[in-house]
Amino acid sequence: MTDKFTVYLVDDDAGVRKALSRLVRAKGYEVQSYVSAQEFLERHDPAAPGCAVLDVAMPGLDGLALQQALTTGGSHRPVIFITGKGDVPTSVRAMKAGALDFLTKPVREKDLLDAIQRAEARDAELRRLHSELDSIQARINTLTPREREVFTHVVAGRLNKQIAGELGTVEKTIKVHRSRMMEKLGLRTVADLVRMAEKAQASK
Repeated sequence: MTDKFTVYLVDDDAGVRKALSRLVRAKGYEVQSYVSAQEFLERHDPAAPGCAVLDVAMPGLDGLALQQALTTGGSHRPVIFITGKGDVPTSVRAMKAGALDFLTKPVREKDLLDAIQRAEARDAELRRLHSELDSIQARINTLTPREREVFTHVVAGRLNKQIAGELGTVEKTIKVHRSRMMEKLGLRTVADLVRMAEKAQASK
């Protein structure tokens, strides 16, 4: 897997693929082009940094269906649409589904390169967020079942005495569990714990 940002170009028009590939490579980007949505889904690496530049109208799986397939598969790859039709309802659907931009053919060079720059920034931000969430989940996974129970109660705002009563133990034991839990999570305050819990919940 390469760590270099790659532009995945999917268009059934060979002339468009060639022209856009040349333009994007001239700006220093890696380019991989595909003749169909099916070929793209079979060959591309979802873990590699990059954005997808998709033609809307293609035989078989069209651009909107490909966008949906990526989302369903858990891929957060930024999507830029290019179309020869440019009808408003299609562009609205694409943007509501999370597309970064919707450009009409013939695509202006500056518009496409600006959109790719925005896609690169979004891709980097999404990867940073997912890395942070993976780290949070990994730390939560180190907790024992009892520490997880204490975690849930502390996040809900309960005091040690209340947690002890809820779990049928003494306050001193809860303090020990709480201390170990905070140490494993690398946190110092309840506010930090609540923020971590919110991030973990938002990722589900």
